[in-house]
Amino acid sequence: MSTNHNAALAASRHTRIREWLAERRVARVEELATALQVSAATVRRDLEDLERHGVLRRVHGGAVDLAGSLEEPLFDDKTALAAPQKEAIAAAAAALVRPRDTVYLDGGSTVLALARRLQAFAHLTVVTNSLRVAHIFSGAGPRMILTGGECRRLSQTLVGPLTRHVLDTMRFDVAFLGTVGAGLRDGLTTTDPAEAYTKELAIARANRAVLLADGSKFGAASFVRFAGAADLDLLITDPSAPRRELDGFRKAGVRVQLVSP
Repeated sequence: MSTNHNAALAASRHTRIREWLAERRVARVEELATALQVSAATVRRDLEDLERHGVLRRVHGGAVDLAGSLEEPLFDDKTALAAPQKEAIAAAAAALVRPRDTVYLDGGSTVLALARRLQAFAHLTVVTNSLRVAHIFSGAGPRMILTGGECRRLSQTLVGPLTRHVLDTMRFDVAFLGTVGAGLRDGLTTTDPAEAYTKELAIARANRAVLLADGSKFGAASFVRFAGAADLDLLITDPSAPRRELDGFRKAGVRVQLVSP
């Protein structure tokens, strides 16, 4: 087979990979190999070529579209995004907490805003995988239990299989969770498989799962799914969230609470 023919085949695959990413924002090696009818090794080489040209960013198991809303910002940068909306959502979430509840708080910036509002709950038990939440409660406030696990510096959370040793022994009245992306088609998604694993565990151990997500999270799909709409009991968001998405969550049995800054 000629070099020119090989180059033409590669160019055709690259075009199809671009189209796949434009539509879905996430490309997994196994899915691409099946769709393109080539080996996984060939797909990985194609992804390397496209990354060199600035088309995508490779992640474990595949790639994400640089044009999409998939990049996870640094934690301190996230806290400044949609800050008034996050504070309003946190206030609504705090109103759900009873004084002697056992609650799970994960690592989202909106969940961190909630944690600040729970400092006066002296008889509350908080289980968390968030180093930022732990810092808030390390001096005073509710009883606080850290999950342990591998430290993910980007999100300042403890994640992965080691968190199971703690989470499997507990039951939560309510789990409050954040997300990188939210939508009916792709569900709730995040950028890291280990983070998704721990979120999944927390949801499974909770009597109620509550998603705290400002309107910017909807319509964006990140790399790893950790839950579907039907796994939630309540969604607290702001009026900028797309109405079509919210209607879909309601049809899935999720109670939706809209709060304004």
